[in-house]
Amino acid sequence: MSVCDTTTPKRPRWRAWLETDTPQSVRQASLQETWRKVLYFRSQPLGMIGLALLLLLLFVVVFAPLLATHNPIAQDLDARLLPPSAQYWLGTDHLGRDVYSRIVYGARTTLRIAVLVAIIVAPLGLVIGATAGYLGGIVDEILMRITDVFLAFPGLILALGFAAALGPGVDNAIIAIALTAWPPIARLARAEALTIRQADYIAAVRLQGASAARIIVRHVMPVCLPSVTVRVTLNMAGVILTAAGLGFLGLGAQPPWPEWGAMVAVGRQFMFDYPWVVAAPGLAIAAISLAFNLLGDALRDTLDPRIG
Repeated sequence: MSVCDTTTPKRPRWRAWLETDTPQSVRQASLQETWRKVLYFRSQPLGMIGLALLLLLLFVVVFAPLLATHNPIAQDLDARLLPPSAQYWLGTDHLGRDVYSRIVYGARTTLRIAVLVAIIVAPLGLVIGATAGYLGGIVDEILMRITDVFLAFPGLILALGFAAALGPGVDNAIIAIALTAWPPIARLARAEALTIRQADYIAAVRLQGASAARIIVRHVMPVCLPSVTVRVTLNMAGVILTAAGLGFLGLGAQPPWPEWGAMVAVGRQFMFDYPWVVAAPGLAIAAISLAFNLLGDALRDTLDPRIG
């Protein structure tokens, strides 16, 4: 064997197939484009940190019963406001409940709110915005004036109003947040639709006899989807902060079930003498909000059509 052996390791067949310069089919070319986006995303350290934090949140949510060291709602007045220790990793609150276990179970509430709000606002904003942008005219005027009414109020104030009208509870908080989170998505989708409705391929599809509904669903909305995905991801930080605000004011998850915003509200009266009671849920809110922002920024760069 030569001492100066410079042979390079052979690439796996699947990777060589994805990275070839001569794709043999439309499907292969499409998968190659996706693979390039994946590689570009992997090259962004901040985006990977955001993804790792969100995967950690998902892990905590799934395995909460195994990760929690105590019952999150069990009270022990003899263990009130104890500092962090080997028995209570993040200390205890004013009722002797383990703060760490309440943070773990509170992650379930946070993720539930974020996911359900995204499931509601993404399709709603996408449909309204794409329809308004493609059809234009009176339809555009009506839909956008309704959108402007919602945008005229600060999101948190409007969510507080809806939550107060609907009553306290996680489900009502989700509805209240969703009712205030869709207008920016609709505005973005409308802007995308306005730029493509005069495209040649849209005119060709229209000449073939396709209905407006078919064009919107099959050709306009898919083009808007990447931008909407990025916006929804970036909005999740605001959704979590709004959910925490509602919980802080008693309009989110109700006692004794743990929720990060409610934990901050209870802990604020002890924050100077027993800072761990409020610091732990506050840091959890900040970390997850930061994770969504980092992931959203990375997705925005990755899904940019100019990235090739």
